[in-house]
Amino acid sequence: MTDIPFETVVEKLADGRVMLIGGAGFIGHNLAIKLRASGVETMVLDNMMVNSMVDNAFHDRGDLAKRKLNLHFLMTRFEMMRDAGVQLINCDARSYADLAQTFDTFKPTKVVHLSAIASAVEARKNPGLCFDLQLSTLRNVLELCRLSHQQVATLMLLSSSTVYGDFESDSVDEVTRPRPRGIYANTKYMAERLLRTYHHGDGIGTCIIRPSALYGERCVSRRVSQAFIENALAGRPLLLEGGGDGLLDFTYIEDLTDGMIRALALHEAGTSDTFNLTFGHARTIVDLAAIVKEIVPNAILEERPRAAEKPIRGTLRMDKARERLGFNPSWPLERGYRQYCEWYVGEWEKIVGANA
Repeated sequence: MTDIPFETVVEKLADGRVMLIGGAGFIGHNLAIKLRASGVETMVLDNMMVNSMVDNAFHDRGDLAKRKLNLHFLMTRFEMMRDAGVQLINCDARSYADLAQTFDTFKPTKVVHLSAIASAVEARKNPGLCFDLQLSTLRNVLELCRLSHQQVATLMLLSSSTVYGDFESDSVDEVTRPRPRGIYANTKYMAERLLRTYHHGDGIGTCIIRPSALYGERCVSRRVSQAFIENALAGRPLLLEGGGDGLLDFTYIEDLTDGMIRALALHEAGTSDTFNLTFGHARTIVDLAAIVKEIVPNAILEERPRAAEKPIRGTLRMDKARERLGFNPSWPLERGYRQYCEWYVGEWEKIVGANA
């Protein structure tokens, strides 16, 4: 199974109902829009707590440009989901009763757990909230899936490549032993273990996704890909830790959502599986900065010492996803990141330049 047209894949979801827990975020809203464009009934459930309108309106008061852009990106997410026909429910998944009521109303056949703090840096600042959003919500989702596992064919968990910890070789695959460190990576790995436990004990069909170094339109999580183009436009330096030789398997959001939909459609009920979903070719931070410099020639590059807490990374091998899901990522950094940066420049000029 190495070449499956996307249109053929989504036909398998035609009669399904997909619920995205914590689905108003960067990954979730892109996934929801793509599901609806494919004709899949989709509900987003989110407490609007992380990267929220209020949070972005009141934080970074001294950075007006960043605030305006982030609020614009967030509002655009809601407008795009609305126009696509996505159902959006403001609900806190930490409340079992509220979540249960939504389950009973929507009756999902596939559930995707996305609830989490999106940044390892922010998770370290607030480990209690990281634990709460990742694991307390998951506990409720698992219990509801256990009670209705004949209805819910697949529970998908958005994990992270950080569960691998420091790479001991140039690449890892799904059988590489995880060695997570830090609250973010460990809560992701604990979530994986809980999924497998419920699968073995209660027969829940589970699917774990491990992405890496995501970038794409309407991200407000300050991933390095966003920080670089934003800093370049604002006249701030692009910080190259350790000279910028660190490797990341940069992945465009379009590739990730393609792979997630393939996994949702092709996952067999009652089975358990794990997939790396990345581009499958690690690149240096310098490569990222070089693309920014081409688009914003006056961008300032500045070296600084490598952060000790950041793991040593590399390539996530994609053999399993290619073979089982027909997943063939099509957005190399030169194409995907360039398109993202050009889009960002356009948004900057429209929102920031118009108010300068």
